[in-house]
Amino acid sequence: MNAAKPFTCFSGFSYSPALGPEEGVTRRDPSPVISAGGAFHVWYSRTETSPDGYSATVWHATSADGRAWSEQGEALGRGPAGAFDEHALFTPTILVAAGRYYLFYTAVPEPFTNDGGGPGGTRTAIGLAAAESPAGPWTRLGDEPVLRPSDDADQFDSHRVDDACLVVRHDRYWLYYKGRQMQRTPAQTKMGLAIAEAPEGPYIKCDHNPVLDSGHEVCVWPHGAGLGCIVAPAGPQGGTLQYSDDGIHFRRCAEVEPPSAPGPFRADFGSHVRPGDAGPGITWGLCQRHRSAWPYLERFDCDLELRED
Repeated sequence: MNAAKPFTCFSGFSYSPALGPEEGVTRRDPSPVISAGGAFHVWYSRTETSPDGYSATVWHATSADGRAWSEQGEALGRGPAGAFDEHALFTPTILVAAGRYYLFYTAVPEPFTNDGGGPGGTRTAIGLAAAESPAGPWTRLGDEPVLRPSDDADQFDSHRVDDACLVVRHDRYWLYYKGRQMQRTPAQTKMGLAIAEAPEGPYIKCDHNPVLDSGHEVCVWPHGAGLGCIVAPAGPQGGTLQYSDDGIHFRRCAEVEPPSAPGPFRADFGSHVRPGDAGPGITWGLCQRHRSAWPYLERFDCDLELRED
């Protein structure tokens, strides 16, 4: 691979149906897609309360071909009274490690307000559940989040930590997330990193945070020896493809019109992948769409796979 230009074959994104619009039902924020047991699996935020995801729980769908999807039901519901995830849980992501499945999710307690996306919104945290099968049952790993906002109001993630995305590098677990500072807007979201020695944590925030000064959704994947990143259209690096050799310092490779909340198919989570293998890149996944009043899921296709020059 030419490290200076890792995405030389990229020509844009195309879209096709997945879990289409349904009046009164919100489906959004899909996780990365994985393959297990002869099927593709995805998790996502689902609610029938409003078009936003702030009242959602995490649901699961499967597909035999990556195109026709069947909803399987709720994977993980709200936590008990007084829990950090009592009000809702949303923006899930998946990690496959040591033959086990780990479901990370954004959580909010009661009482909750989004303050219209403003600075008065309730602070979020990231929770974790695990299962022996993609079908569950899912068990929460403890009563506390694995990642919380900073207690320092001057930090970029003092208001929100959200939208986790996991990669495995050098036998450690790298959790990328979006962070927002107190008194800032969603357009001022930045991307952070926390690293753990085990899937369950503890996750220690990186000294170089924030690792990217832009974005609203987090989409990273192993690409060769480094990482690829699709940056949502927010901030000075918004609407770009980025690449990082070390997982910390990113550089702009191309301007793009990205899918909304993309969850790519992660071939690197397959059972055939050996530790140390080059990251395969991505070629398709699911994303959210807003062409109707109620968000829904579509498939996107692209050419961002690893190519050897």
